[in-house]
Amino acid sequence: MSFAQDVKTEITQKKISRPCCLLAASYGAACFSRYFDSRGVVFQTELGTAAHYVKRVFHLCGIEGNVTSKQRPSGMVYEFKVDDPEQVQLMLEKFHCDPEQVSLRIDPTLLRCPQCSAAFLAAAFVCCGTMTDPRKEYNLEFLSSRHNLARDLEGILAEHEFRPHRTLRKGVNVVYIKASEQIEELLAYMGAGNAAMEIMNHKVIKELRNKTNRLTNCETANMDKTATANVQVTRAIEYLKQKHMFDGLSQPLREAAELRLAWPDLSLSQLAEKSPQPISKSGLSHRLKKLERLASELQQRRTNG
Repeated sequence: MSFAQDVKTEITQKKISRPCCLLAASYGAACFSRYFDSRGVVFQTELGTAAHYVKRVFHLCGIEGNVTSKQRPSGMVYEFKVDDPEQVQLMLEKFHCDPEQVSLRIDPTLLRCPQCSAAFLAAAFVCCGTMTDPRKEYNLEFLSSRHNLARDLEGILAEHEFRPHRTLRKGVNVVYIKASEQIEELLAYMGAGNAAMEIMNHKVIKELRNKTNRLTNCETANMDKTATANVQVTRAIEYLKQKHMFDGLSQPLREAAELRLAWPDLSLSQLAEKSPQPISKSGLSHRLKKLERLASELQQRRTNG
């Protein structure tokens, strides 16, 4: 299953105990189903647990509907439907809807407690939500063909400090959140705590990988820097030998030169440990730089004639 389906499955497994929250959940499912009007409700999904979840919350509110399934080229599609006239009438009464014209606005009086808002949003996400795999990017969306519903949903999310955004994409209203911390909090609020924790874990792993890459890049850069310095010193020493200047060097400089020629790939710290005479890293570095300077000065004198 996709990450979005995992989130929906986790939401559907959460039990709702309060009658007011059950009503809010069924209302959220109705508002964001495929159809919701005076003829009833139709919700279609590829996730069987989602269809049976909607049927369960409706049933616990006293509204009966049916779940059917159809095999299509893209896979199995499950449909929850309330179309019996008596059940439709009961549903419209519970949702404070005028049978003559079902409102396309969210009735805030049906969200009677803080948990009601959570139940409403959770059911809405099960019916119209989607989410990108957090290993790729952070993006949670609610999709609706109804402009006013999308605007009201954005308002509910904003009331709970989730800072949503809204746009129109190919004729569909999209209410979305991209900030990872906001998505984590919303998932936990809707009852998908495991999914929220998974995002946190992905973030930790990603941060550790980035840190490891930075350290590796730093170490590689240091290694490249050391290798370049070693090559420069070795060339300087060989140049001094070629111009018969090596034997005229002081004994400390000759010893430093012989160490570098004997172990051209070692770092300064490692090279200092190889010295028969005790010498610090900085002391050895000073001598090697002096050898480079002598070679450079000799080359300049010969160039200038």
